[in-house]
Amino acid sequence: MIEQFIADFARLIATEPDRIEVDRTDFEPGFSEIVIYASRADVGKIIGKDGNMINSLKTVIGGCKAKNGVSYRVLVKSLEERPK
Repeated sequence: MIEQFIADFARLIATEPDRIEVDRTDFEPGFSEIVIYASRADVGKIIGKDGNMINSLKTVIGGCKAKNGVSYRVLVKSLEERPK
C-alpha cells in the first residue's frame, strides 16, 4: 500500500513517469526502507527545492506509523544506481 502511494506520487511529479520504480526492503519488524528509482532528471524534481517535496512525502508516510507501527526510511536514487 505504501509503495503504491509513493510510486503514484512520484509519477505525478516526474517527466518520465514510466521509468519510476519503487522497492521496499524490510530490515526488521517495525522498520522498512523504501527506495524510489527515477531518471537523473526526475531525482531532483522528486527531492524538490531544499528537499521540500521529499520531506512532505516523509511526513505523510510518517502518519502511517501510527496505523501499522512500521517506521519507514524513504530514499531517492537514480536508475543507474539500481542494483542489477
